[in-house]
Amino acid sequence: MKFLVVDDSVTMRRIIMNALERIGYTEAVEASNGHEALGLFDASIGFIITDWNMPTMSGLEFARSVRGNPCGSSVPILMVTTRGAREDIVAAVEAGVNNYILKPFTPSVLKDKIDRLLASVEAAA
Repeated sequence: MKFLVVDDSVTMRRIIMNALERIGYTEAVEASNGHEALGLFDASIGFIITDWNMPTMSGLEFARSVRGNPCGSSVPILMVTTRGAREDIVAAVEAGVNNYILKPFTPSVLKDKIDRLLASVEAAA
């Protein structure tokens, strides 16, 4: 499965990419903002991990754009962010985000969220 990791922080992208590799996911591409990610998004992407706060296009705008694309209607989107207020989580879900992780996080939390999202996608199919 190919992941798309979107975060304006090079350090955070590296942390996520390393965590993905440690839990067994070795195929991933990365982008520094939503616009760049949209240029990389195609039918080969099976899972998206995105930040909320990014320049030029936020994670919410990116999620809405993905959901508006025929290839993106069922791709799991996991948001990794520092924004943890209830209204933020509601806004993310309304934008099409499937699940949410607050920074900082551990690789085991990331793995658990990914596993749960993939299981829910398989159950819905």
